[in-house]
Formats: sequence, structure tokens, C-alpha cells
Amino acid sequence: MRVIVSFTALLLSVIFLQLSTGGLGPLDALSGVLMGFSSSQIGMLGSAHFFGFFIGCWWAPRLMGAIGHSRGFATFVAFGLIGILGHTLSNQPWIWIILRIFSGLSVAGCYSIIEAWLQAKLKNQNRGQSLGAYRLVDMAASLCGQLLISVLEPAYYLSYNILALICTAALLPLTLTRAKQPEIPITPKLRPFAAYKLSPLAIFAAIVAGLTGASFRMIGPIYGLQVGLEINQIALFLASFILGGATAQYPIGWIADKFDRRWVLIALSMAAILSSSLTIMVSSQGTIAVFFAAFIFGFITFPIYSVASAHANDFAKPAEMVELSAALIFFFALGAIGSPILAAQLVDIYGPNALFIFIGLAHVILVIISLTRMNVRPSAKVKTSYRYIPRTSFGIAKLIRRR
Repeated sequence: MRVIVSFTALLLSVIFLQLSTGGLGPLDALSGVLMGFSSSQIGMLGSAHFFGFFIGCWWAPRLMGAIGHSRGFATFVAFGLIGILGHTLSNQPWIWIILRIFSGLSVAGCYSIIEAWLQAKLKNQNRGQSLGAYRLVDMAASLCGQLLISVLEPAYYLSYNILALICTAALLPLTLTRAKQPEIPITPKLRPFAAYKLSPLAIFAAIVAGLTGASFRMIGPIYGLQVGLEINQIALFLASFILGGATAQYPIGWIADKFDRRWVLIALSMAAILSSSLTIMVSSQGTIAVFFAAFIFGFITFPIYSVASAHANDFAKPAEMVELSAALIFFFALGAIGSPILAAQLVDIYGPNALFIFIGLAHVILVIISLTRMNVRPSAKVKTSYRYIPRTSFGIAKLIRRR
């Protein structure tokens, strides 16, 4: 407990960051619907966020090296404030798209610095306890960020002001702490082609994971409204997805450690196809059925990235794991950048069910790739342990590995 208390400032910053930036995405989607944005424009908001996220993952360690942790963190929080408050100055979609780049940049930059700070302070004897607290706080704050939408009125300046105040509060714990700033970490090199050679299947799975999560989080509110949910019910719809993902980590992790991870990925993708079909079938069966379908969908799709990461690490040398993690985040971001735009266009043309048809087809492709790769090489003789991997920064592998 004493160890966790020593990280209170970092954990508080994570909470405020998740509450503000986590609530911004669905609030933008709902606000866009009320202001007459097209589905494609709303999809571009999500794509812009992940484009900024990718830039932030690359730039944050370099900025940290130039100005230090505290100033770097303040800089990225300022980007977040610009991204939130700018919404109150214009109702033009292209302005909002630019602002979402700032919000994505802020998320990646802040998490990069928080995780670098944690990495510098953790020891093997307290690593498990501290990382458990970090993951719990991050997931709980993400869940609360979705629920916050139920009390924030879309397309209303006060809602964005509230998110801006919460974002500003993220500055206080780290800037007021007396803890000494750690040394600047070495930036992991980004070598996506080397990662592809090491594990093509993990790369495709990371892309599909990014495609699935970004499409659901950004286009999910549009889907919910079109199948009859009220605006204040969208928060519970999105929270059901997050809760399902949180619930899945232990049972799916246990399965991934017991069986061939390629079969686990195939099983999860096939279950994702069935879950997408279930979500379509129950779309007219009432709110409880829709919430339950979202929970099942999150339970099945959320762990795919972590299983893919564990599979890739089975073939990597210890010295390669940090760079491999950075590459997987890169490919996750690629899937997340392109998918909201495409999913939104499909929803515009074919209706709300097109969202889950699109996601289901992506998982059909992943099943085919998984089966193909099983004929290319056998499974790894020695398996690394499954760990839930937050998709937060290029340096996350440094934080979760033991020294």
C-alpha cells in the first residue's frame, strides 16, 4: 500500500486525463449528430484523434529529453486544453478535426511521460502491485469517462468547459509533487518492418484491434442513436463495451497462457464475428439487449491486442521486446486512423448495421491470416506470460517487463 501511495500523484493525473479526454470522443460524436455533421465527418474526428496520438507517441520522448518530465507533461496538457476549449469557438467540422489532432497528441504525450516516470521508480519487488493499481485506475477512469457523457449535454459550451477544467486538474498532481524527476529514458526505435518479419500475425491482429476499437468508440454513438437509444443511454452503451473488456482480461489471459495463441486469436476473431452478428440481431430488441451485446463485444474484442502482443513476444529476444511493443502500437494506430472514416461512410450508405458488418469482415480476414500462418511455422516452444497491454505509448513494454 505504501508503494501505491507513493505513486498517488501519477495515478491522480491518469484519472483526470482519462475523464477529460476519454469523454471527449463520444461527446464530439453526439454533438456532431445534433449539429448536422455527416457520419463521415464524425468518423474523421476519430481518425484525427488517432493521427495525433501517433504523432504524440513519437514526439513525446524527444520533447521529454529536451525540457524534462514536468514541463513536457504541462506542454501536452496544454495541447489537450486547446483541443477541448477550441470546440466552443467554432461549429465547423474541419476546425473540430484539427482540434482532435491536438487531443490525440495530448493523450499520447501525457501517457508517455507518466509511464516513463513510473518505469523509473518501479522495482521488481513492487512492480506487480504497482502495475496492477495503474491498470485498475486507468480502466476505471476510462469507464467513468464514458459514463460522464450521460450528464454532459452535447453541443453545449458548458460541457466542453467542464472537460477542460478536469483536464487542467491533471496538471496539479505532477506539478505540485516533491518527487524528484527521473532520468530521461532512452527512446525506443520504431522498426515496423522488423516487427513484421518477427510476427506478421501479431501485426495484422494489432491492426484489426485498432480498427475494431476506434470504429466502435467513435461510430458506436451514431449506431446507438440510429437503433433507438436515447442520448443519455449512449454513455451506458459505451461503458458496457469497456466493462466487458475489463472483465475479459483474467479469463482470456489464462486461456492464452494454456493454449496455442494462434488458436486463441482465431477463436476470439470467430467469436467477434458471432458477436457482431448478435449485436445486429438484437438492435431492435430493446436497450438491455443492446447493452448486453456491447458487453459481449467488448469482452471478446478487447483482449485481442494483448494476445497478439504475447504471441509476438514468444518469438522475440528480450532485447527486442521494447521495440516490438512500439511497432505494435504503430500498427494499432494505423488501424485506428483509417477505420472510423471508412466505417462512417459505410453507415452513411448502408445504415447502422454496416458498422458491425465492417468489423466482422475484418475479423474474417484475421481468421484467414491466422490459419495461413499456422501452416508456415510451429508455435513457440517457450511462451511469455500474457499481460494486459494498455495502448498508451511506445514505451509501455519498458513498464510491464521485469528487470
